Amino acid sequence: MVTAALRFHLQDRKYAHASREWGWQYGFPQTKRWVNGKTGEQGRHHVDPSIVQKAIKSTVKQAGITKPATSHTLRNSFATHLLEDGYELGHSDVKTPRIYTHVLNRGGRGVKSPMDSL
Repeated sequence: MVTAALRFHLQDRKYAHASREWGWQYGFPQTKRWVNGKTGEQGRHHVDPSIVQKAIKSTVKQAGITKPATSHTLRNSFATHLLEDGYELGHSDVKTPRIYTHVLNRGGRGVKSPMDSL
């Protein structure tokens, strides 16, 4: 039986550079650290998605935006703007990004973002 400590040790050896590589880092870490009572080791987990959702909701309200906006709205907007600028989204099925193209109507460069004028 492999214990959690042994599993962590094996992963630590296999991925020795994980603590220094961006791909292994959390994009949104918790503000508080955890501490292992036995070893004194410290670390962080990722932030709970509900915290990000509440922050977006609060920001939308403060900005006076009356339309509903969520993290998914931001994701869709970002994908749409990438398509507008001619980028590929990297989906394995070319039909997948079509859900974003309905707002374009005139091809990838036909619609400009309001942010372009800033």
